[in-house]
Amino acid sequence: MAQTAETDRSTLRRVGFSSFIGAMIEWYDFFLYGQAAALVFGQVFFPGEDPLVGTLAAFATFAVGFGARPIGGVIFGHLGDRIGRKSALVATLFLMGIATFLIGCLPTHAAIGVWAPILLVVLRLLQGVAAGGEWGGAVLMLTEHAPVRRRGFYGAWPQMASSAALILATGLMYGMSEALGEEQFLTWGWRVPFLLSFLLIPIGIFIRLRIPESPEFERVKKAKQIVKRPVVDAVRTEWRSILLVIGMRVAENVCGYLVSVFALSYATNNLGLAASLGLLANMLAAGVQFVITPLYGALSDRIGRKPVYLLGAGLHIALAFPFFALVQTRSVPLILIAWVLGYAVANGALFATQPAFFSELFGTKVRYSGISIGYQFSAMIAGGLAPFVATGLVALAGGATWPVSLYWMAVGLITFVTTLLCRETAPVRTGLR
Repeated sequence: MAQTAETDRSTLRRVGFSSFIGAMIEWYDFFLYGQAAALVFGQVFFPGEDPLVGTLAAFATFAVGFGARPIGGVIFGHLGDRIGRKSALVATLFLMGIATFLIGCLPTHAAIGVWAPILLVVLRLLQGVAAGGEWGGAVLMLTEHAPVRRRGFYGAWPQMASSAALILATGLMYGMSEALGEEQFLTWGWRVPFLLSFLLIPIGIFIRLRIPESPEFERVKKAKQIVKRPVVDAVRTEWRSILLVIGMRVAENVCGYLVSVFALSYATNNLGLAASLGLLANMLAAGVQFVITPLYGALSDRIGRKPVYLLGAGLHIALAFPFFALVQTRSVPLILIAWVLGYAVANGALFATQPAFFSELFGTKVRYSGISIGYQFSAMIAGGLAPFVATGLVALAGGATWPVSLYWMAVGLITFVTTLLCRETAPVRTGLR
């Protein structure tokens, strides 16, 4: 990534605040679906005698959103590289908000039959398209404004927004379930967090409209170097970087959803623990990740992106079996420790480093397209399927979790090896001043 023009601190703070708030609102919408898929949708949209079938069906619709994310990456990557990062981000936020609000309005299977899950899938597809364009734009707005030697720190801000979004989504689901009781929660209480999106989206759009465009994009535009087909050019000239991003993301994406979605379902449905305990564990882990993310980002500015990333991948390999051993004790403190180690400490090292690391692998002219394609294709083949695959593995193993732990270790190893093949991009290693 080329050296950015110096951005004054006031502008950088405004851009940082905008990226944080916009990303938090958008990921709140996306994560909310995961919580509802684990706890509600199997019973509301896929009723039947076998709870396992309903859970698998709900997780399948969860995966549908990830299947649409590469489409969003291509669409908004093209727009972001052609007309600007800012315009693409406003569009993704609007699309996500509308889809989430309409999910909250959907009639159940009992009311309209098979049309209920069909409409749910359509709206989940729209969520996926929006999410596919959000991440690349949010991180580029900050990394392209940030001083070259602090990209790791500032790039971590949208990732902090993701943690805050998980806390908000889980907290609202937890609050509604605790306040209303199971019957009222399943009847109407789960809808409230989705309907709140109608209030949050205008706030996010207003904030995003008030920030300046990325200075690196403006330089490309001024020099008349904007390419006509950025997606095609990204695949043709940056294919190696795209493949590296896909491989480096696998562990973070799979393991993040194994903890925040699958383990929530496993603890509730297989171990018979209260759903509120899993939701509480999610909130605590997300809170710790929120605090630790900028620290990991700043550390990557000091010692390099690769060492921090390798640390996270190695921790995932080491935690694959201990995580479920701790959860199966049914001890509340040990379950909370397992969640924090898996989601915050291990995944946090990968998550925090990605914005600076991945964006520095691509040239400015095709950066939005390249980073979005790699990031979202990895999400499609890894994270979206993780809860579904894990649920199936546990069912095939008669309730045992060892196949899921092997799955966890395998994706950790893929990320570890891919990271070894990647060049260091941080100024501390490349000699940039």
